[in-house]
Amino acid sequence: MVFSLFRRYLSMGRHSHTSNKVQALYDHCNAIFSPSSTPPPSSQALHKLSSILGVVQARGIVLYKSGRINSGTFNLACMVNIKTKGHERLCMHTVQPSDVGLSEETTDDDRGHGFFGINQLNRAARWAQPITYIDIHESDSFTMCIFCFPTSSVIPLHDHPGMTVFSKILYGSLHVKAYDWVEPPCTVESKGPGHPQVRLAKLAVDKVMTTPCETSVLYPKHGGNLHCFTAVTPCAVLDILSPPYREDEGRKCTYYHDYPYSTFSTQNGPKICDNEEEEYAWLVEIGTPADLYMRSREYTGPAIQL
Repeated sequence: MVFSLFRRYLSMGRHSHTSNKVQALYDHCNAIFSPSSTPPPSSQALHKLSSILGVVQARGIVLYKSGRINSGTFNLACMVNIKTKGHERLCMHTVQPSDVGLSEETTDDDRGHGFFGINQLNRAARWAQPITYIDIHESDSFTMCIFCFPTSSVIPLHDHPGMTVFSKILYGSLHVKAYDWVEPPCTVESKGPGHPQVRLAKLAVDKVMTTPCETSVLYPKHGGNLHCFTAVTPCAVLDILSPPYREDEGRKCTYYHDYPYSTFSTQNGPKICDNEEEEYAWLVEIGTPADLYMRSREYTGPAIQL
């Protein structure tokens, strides 16, 4: 009887803590974002949003799954030292999968068996899994959503016109490759069918991000506004986009293919040294990729009080 009451108490505590996190995200986004992004949120307001998601700079530590602490740079919202069997670990007060309705069972299901599956049937079913889209909240001012990726799944290179986007990896590892347009615009005619125009972009991000890690932020003109996500392991990403995509307001999601800088030549573009060519690419607009396999799922996390 006592044990049952204790478990109920812990469950109530977890639910309350979870609700506060999601509600805090919504309340702050609702306060700082507007449909037209005019005026834009202050840097302090954006920093606070990063802090709610779980980002405060702390130098000198990196947490590994084994519990070891090595030198490096790590971003956390809050850290608490706990001694367990002679080792120190760090507990993080940051947004976790359970805070948005993703249970441990959910993450296990997403992992599948990969190339090390039990048999060919399991392997084929594993790679057939789509990316799962979960809509938490959408308004004229901002969107809160989650993408759950099976291993090796890809959201192709796409843009966020006039938008600011916060991306928080909830679990797993994700490769992020992102560009920003070179200004003033530098374009050339491509050699492909129909001779579509290609535009020069500069690489902003090209790395694997593994939880726990910092929240990434992209802006309309910098920070990697055009990005591609590739799942290294099963992973989930919490996104906050403001203002949201609205095609009738000029915020259409456009997909691109990137070509190495050496593919095209131009006489009018910026002078780029040979050792800097890998930092640039030519982007050409493409249609929505036919192999972009995505499904929607209902949000099952704590309800938001509007």
